[in-house]
Amino acid sequence: MPCGREPARELIGRVASAFAELPEGPPGEASGPFKSAGDGDLGADGPFGSGGDGNLSADGPFRPASDDSLGANGPLNWPGYGDQLARATSLTGEHESVVCGVADLGGTTAVVVAFEFGFLGGSLGTRTGARIEQAFTHAREQGLPVVSLVATGGSRMQEGTPALMQLTRIARQLTLTRRAGLPHIAVLRDPTTGGGWATLGAGADIVLGVRGAQVGFAGSRVRPPGYSVTQQFAAGLVDQLLTPDELPARLHRWLRLLTTPGDEAPVPHALGQAALPPTGWDAVVNARALGRPRAKQYLGAYFDWHEPVNGDRAGGVDPGVLCGFGQRDGRTFAYAAQCGTATRPAGFRTAARLVELADRLGVPVLTLVDTPGAANDAAAEKAGVGAAIAALFTAIAGARVPVTTLVVGEGGSGGALAFAAPDRMWVTPDSYFAVISPELATAILKRDPAQARRTADQLRLRPQDLVELGVARGIAQPDRSADQATAM
Repeated sequence: MPCGREPARELIGRVASAFAELPEGPPGEASGPFKSAGDGDLGADGPFGSGGDGNLSADGPFRPASDDSLGANGPLNWPGYGDQLARATSLTGEHESVVCGVADLGGTTAVVVAFEFGFLGGSLGTRTGARIEQAFTHAREQGLPVVSLVATGGSRMQEGTPALMQLTRIARQLTLTRRAGLPHIAVLRDPTTGGGWATLGAGADIVLGVRGAQVGFAGSRVRPPGYSVTQQFAAGLVDQLLTPDELPARLHRWLRLLTTPGDEAPVPHALGQAALPPTGWDAVVNARALGRPRAKQYLGAYFDWHEPVNGDRAGGVDPGVLCGFGQRDGRTFAYAAQCGTATRPAGFRTAARLVELADRLGVPVLTLVDTPGAANDAAAEKAGVGAAIAALFTAIAGARVPVTTLVVGEGGSGGALAFAAPDRMWVTPDSYFAVISPELATAILKRDPAQARRTADQLRLRPQDLVELGVARGIAQPDRSADQATAM
């Protein structure tokens, strides 16, 4: 079975049907025919050749840095460094620790940055930074997504601070690519540490981790025994874990998701009961029923297939919030869905991250509201629940893409409203939406607890009340049939 440290070109050959490498060599001097990986047509006149739309000629804007200015032993004149580079080239057949080019990945054309760990541990040097800069620049000029196949021990010691400075160079490329609205997917191989993790890895839009990989800012030689990709996933810093064999198909799915946006998310059909509640308390009872359809059922019925994202990128995961991207009739929609529990700060931050990413990529968003309210315990306050709610309010308010909301259960106060698009919100017959739960409203009003049922009526929280008040645009109706989708 392939492992995380397989040679860069072997890995490219597994995930790509065609690949054309960006040329290398001194400025103004082409390196000859493109090296290929895969069975695709890589001729000079094809879509990946120098005569195609890619315009990869060496005298264009993608000229590799010259070694002449560095000297044989690099910018620090490190004793024996030139010999180390020569041995690395002899061992791997590569002249640097990254292989960059344009690839066909499951029918999607993308720029690939693949690390060769056998070349000085995949370390980042000055020429590495130049190659990565060229690759991202080409992606922006051609409007292509970027895939980084990362396996690195970090900055190259033999080049010292000039090597370290490549991290800011790479960070600038990540920023420019985000501004261009182009997706960046990172695959964390073994190991992904140091600056490679802190830029190309953790800085990607979608982060896929190969099981068993060491992933962390400090590598095992700095802080034994290192940190695993599984731990990073648990902390909400990796979106999905996969085996090497699962990588090609999963990568192809993600590229398709992030490059085929829809126009506006249709309102889902209601999956529960069709009858409207006669009283406010009946609406509350219906929304709290254990057998009522939940977010997973709605997402399964809505999408042909979908892929989840994980975590808030700040150390937190809320299992009560599902976020990701899904395909429906060949087009992609993003989703952020509450699962009926009190939403934690990490849930709000994950949803905000999802909405902001979808907005940047031009992907419409569907939100499903179902929560008794935001978590209000001491741990939630300490984790910044107020700021997390504010971040989601701001993300949805500032979204340029359409956001569609369906309330599928409880709509409890601001914790529910943060997930809602106020101008495009629908409700199901077995849902309610209120300023706060009837029980808590009764307590705030200093009423007898037995008055909760009467308070529910006075709050006008039924689906039909919400439409009459102008809070909701309409009531979703059950569909006659719904095909169940599957999520990997």
